[in-house]
Amino acid sequence: MDLDDLPPSELDLIGSFVDHLGLERHLSSHTLVAYRRDLTHLATFLHRGHSSLLATDRSTLRRFLAQQHALGYARASVARRVAAIRSFYRWAVADGRLTSDPSMLLGRPKVVNRLPTVLRPAEADLLVEAPPDPSAGDTDPVEAAVALRDRAVLELLYGSGLRVSETAGLTLDRVDLVRGRVRVMGKGAKEREVPLSEPSIEALRVWLAEGRPRVAADGSPALFFNRRKRAMGPRDIRALVEGYSERLLPGRRVTPHTLRHSFATHLLEGGADIRAVQELLGHASIATTQRYTHVSRSRLFEAYERSHPRA
Repeated sequence: MDLDDLPPSELDLIGSFVDHLGLERHLSSHTLVAYRRDLTHLATFLHRGHSSLLATDRSTLRRFLAQQHALGYARASVARRVAAIRSFYRWAVADGRLTSDPSMLLGRPKVVNRLPTVLRPAEADLLVEAPPDPSAGDTDPVEAAVALRDRAVLELLYGSGLRVSETAGLTLDRVDLVRGRVRVMGKGAKEREVPLSEPSIEALRVWLAEGRPRVAADGSPALFFNRRKRAMGPRDIRALVEGYSERLLPGRRVTPHTLRHSFATHLLEGGADIRAVQELLGHASIATTQRYTHVSRSRLFEAYERSHPRA
């Protein structure tokens, strides 16, 4: 896909739509990037067929989706492209750029709703407590700071159920250790306040006092930094989690989202109200949170099959 192949009018049209998503619907930067990419794929396909976004019809859109399947794109990717196309054409009609919506009757491929991967409580504890204690021996000052940082990050991911982007976006003013609260900016620029666990409070207190000053860039409000004194990004945090999990839980694919899934499931297994868990996770829909009840139920059946003599 070469953007140079597309006429400026197509690029401007896509840009206007993405601006609308960001300014009016407050979608996350990740969603904006994905929708821009999806529509650029479509515009490129149409341009090569001597058509354009505002001059196409339903049969051509269906050919585009058939091509996506033929190229081997996953059902989830194609489903997202259908969502992007539908959203674009609804906007184009509402904005007066089209009089009818050619995507109205497009079918969306069914996506298998896989249950989230969840750690056992003992596995989550093992992972969160994996960073070495710098006070246990002579350690390079930077490596000691990194160990303190890693413990604080892992405690936040599991103890408060934060998304990786929410953790990476934290700044000093959003953490209140006295009240045991952290304010995060979630999807759709929605802010919520989440409680900190006692281990999280202690890990953050030590990180702020002994670790952060060694690696923080001067004047930066970011909470976490990498070895190069740059604010940690989602990629840094993913690498952090995967590094510890590969050593401690070999053969398991563990990501920051695995710790978030584990946070939710362990709350529900402990008797937490599902509406409270929904608020803590920042889910817009209760249906998203209900996936974790399925995980808990599957564990119930596993326990039955392991324990009952007639199972």
